[in-house]
Amino acid sequence: MPVSPLRVVAAHPAAPELADLVKRVDPGIEVVVDLDLVRPMRFSGEDPADPRFARTAGEQAAYERLVSSADVLLGIPDGDPVMLARILRAGAPLRWLHTLAAGGGGQIRQAGLSADELARVVFTTSAGVHAGPLAEFALFGLLVGAKDLRRLQELQSRHTWGAHFTMRHLRDQTVVVLGLGAIGTETARLLSAVGMRVLGVKRTPGPVPHVESVHGVDELPDLLPQADGVVVTLPGTPFTDGLLSRDLLMATKPGAVLVNVGRGTVVDEDALVEVLRSGHLRAAVLDVTAVEPLPPGSPLWTMPQVVISPHTAAADPAAALRSAELFAENLRRFVAGEPLRNVVDTVHFY
Repeated sequence: MPVSPLRVVAAHPAAPELADLVKRVDPGIEVVVDLDLVRPMRFSGEDPADPRFARTAGEQAAYERLVSSADVLLGIPDGDPVMLARILRAGAPLRWLHTLAAGGGGQIRQAGLSADELARVVFTTSAGVHAGPLAEFALFGLLVGAKDLRRLQELQSRHTWGAHFTMRHLRDQTVVVLGLGAIGTETARLLSAVGMRVLGVKRTPGPVPHVESVHGVDELPDLLPQADGVVVTLPGTPFTDGLLSRDLLMATKPGAVLVNVGRGTVVDEDALVEVLRSGHLRAAVLDVTAVEPLPPGSPLWTMPQVVISPHTAAADPAAALRSAELFAENLRRFVAGEPLRNVVDTVHFY
């Protein structure tokens, strides 16, 4: 069982409340947030040469010594799986790492750790912290299609009032939510609240609140013909890569809307472009793409029925505090020898 003293190191800037939250768990725990060395998390599309992320050679060496001294790390050092592997193999005493991303399991997989290394450290994620904002974005995406945002923007750009037309209503529609973790479950709650019929897909089917029925992935060919909308909340794993193929996209109802707040790799993007061009899908609203940033030459940029968000739908000023609170609760469990929340499955890496 872990006992004090523990050394907790924040690999990124943390909520100001972190130290107090840790001290409430056990005042003997050392918590280190070195603002002279930590740098903001760098997201896709941000220039690595930006001065905000720069360190001198001396600062970089000091930063790596700092994160290598931790029993517990809050965040993957510089968001770099290669650095994580390097410090572990150099003999760091790390016993537990909590990722700040809900999908941090993918970064753990990219570290290429051995079975022994994966067994030596427990990895947890911030799953659930971003559920509310992403569920709202999913609702927004379905409304984009139902209320014909493209048509409204086109009329407005031409300063044209336009003819009266009937919009579609979510309360009359069926949505299939792929992935019923914290994000998918909150999405189901919001969508059911506006009257949608919600069907769900989960690796291990079982009852989920606000979901009429839960199915396995193998049932998608039977589910999607009922779908006016599809919301993807799945993580990117070898088991989900390319899951939404051309055949499955074409299996949806004509005029269906696709919203992706999970990982871009879940959708076969070439197939998505083809199905959008065919007119079968009414709209695609994407907070994530297979390659980020989305390459300038991607046809998705210029398709009027596509809305692109630069992986920013989860951004929320309250997220840092919620992450710190989740970490503190897991720290309490870690010290007490209790099971942690959001432990990464190191077979599927989510």
